[in-house]
Amino acid sequence: MEPADDYQGGVESVIRLDASYPLETLQGIEEFSHLLVVWHFHRASPDDVALHARSPRGNPRWPATGTFVHRNHRRPNQLAVSFPRLLHVEGRDLHVTDLDAVDGTPVIDLAPYFEHMGPRGPVHQPTWPAEMLTDYWTPAHQR
Repeated sequence: MEPADDYQGGVESVIRLDASYPLETLQGIEEFSHLLVVWHFHRASPDDVALHARSPRGNPRWPATGTFVHRNHRRPNQLAVSFPRLLHVEGRDLHVTDLDAVDGTPVIDLAPYFEHMGPRGPVHQPTWPAEMLTDYWTPAHQR
C-alpha cells in the first residue's frame, strides 16, 4: 500500500515478528480482537518535520494547529499508533486488517488492545477531524 490520506479500510497486512523471538511471545494473542501497534514513518525524512502551526492537510477551512495536534509523519519522532483488527495468527505472522501503514513499515512495538486501557471518561474533539477523516476508513478498493 502506498502512503495516502484516505481509503485505508479493508487492507489486509501481515506483521511478521523477527525469527529471534520465540513463538511463545505470541501465546494467547489470538484471543484478542485488536492490537495496539507502534510504527515508524520510514519513508519520511527528518526534513519533513514541521514544528509550527498549520492547517491539517493544508486545507485553510480547518484551523491552524500545532505539531502535536497532527497525527502524521511531520512529527519530531515520526512515530504512529494504529489499532488494527487481528484476523489470525500463523507462527510469527499476525494477519491484520486496517493497519494504516505502508508495505515494509517497521513495527516498533505491539500489544493486544485492552478495552479497559482505552480513554476514560467522555471523549471530545473539535469538528474538523471528523470532516477531515470522512473517507479515512473507506475501503481501499473504492479509491
